Amino acid sequence: QVQLVESGGGLVQAGGSLRLSCAASGSISRIHTMGWYRQGSGKQRELVAVFSSGGNTSNYADSVKERFTISRDNAKNAVYLQMNNLTTEATGVYYCNADISSRITLKTYWGQGTQVTVSS
Repeated sequence: QVQLVESGGGLVQAGGSLRLSCAASGSISRIHTMGWYRQGSGKQRELVAVFSSGGNTSNYADSVKERFTISRDNAKNAVYLQMNNLTTEATGVYYCNADISSRITLKTYWGQGTQVTVSS
């Protein structure tokens, strides 16, 4: 069984920063894509930032480019999201997402989510 556990959410004023962390644990053969999604109140879940399979390239939502940075620690099976100059539009639940191979299966996993609230 594989689990993704997020941490680092919280309440911050507009213009502030937060760093989210996500660690994968369990029966892991290989982590393919790994990244972050968010879901605002009454909105659909959307991609924020993600590493492609192999971890060499990253993609960002246009709304967070140059303010958010995704990084990855393969030795720890972890991914991080540094969020700077936050705006109220960043408020929502942030979910870690990963495609992980375990022996003979390839599955998509989601973390439980961590709340980020940006106040004006």
